[in-house]
Amino acid sequence: MANEPVQDTDPTIGRLVSDASRDVSSLIRNEIRLARSEVQVSVKAGGIGIAMFAAAAFFTLMGLIMLSVAFAYFINWNGEGLALQWAFLIVFGAYLLIAALLGFIGVRKVKKVRGPEKAIAQANEAKQILKRG
Repeated sequence: MANEPVQDTDPTIGRLVSDASRDVSSLIRNEIRLARSEVQVSVKAGGIGIAMFAAAAFFTLMGLIMLSVAFAYFINWNGEGLALQWAFLIVFGAYLLIAALLGFIGVRKVKKVRGPEKAIAQANEAKQILKRG
């Protein structure tokens, strides 16, 4: 059986190298595609966290400027309620609590941002396979 002639359907070394090269190239493209999709998911989570920070800043500014005066005068109730300085201090504290809550939610969303872990693991696995092969 060792002296059988080579048939036209048997793969040549050139064809095998070409096929292996094409397969490795395809594997790398797929790994890059996977990494890109994982990063897009993380960027979206980070964007939501940044939006929460922006909302916290917006409510802090708008609350301190626009609503503080109205609530403070409501608490004062034309001099029959608390003194005006205490009314303003209470309103200021309430808006700081709202800003802190929004900031906390934003931090939690930003902490969920991760790298493309699956793509990195698969790339390392492919690297190990190629080293063995």
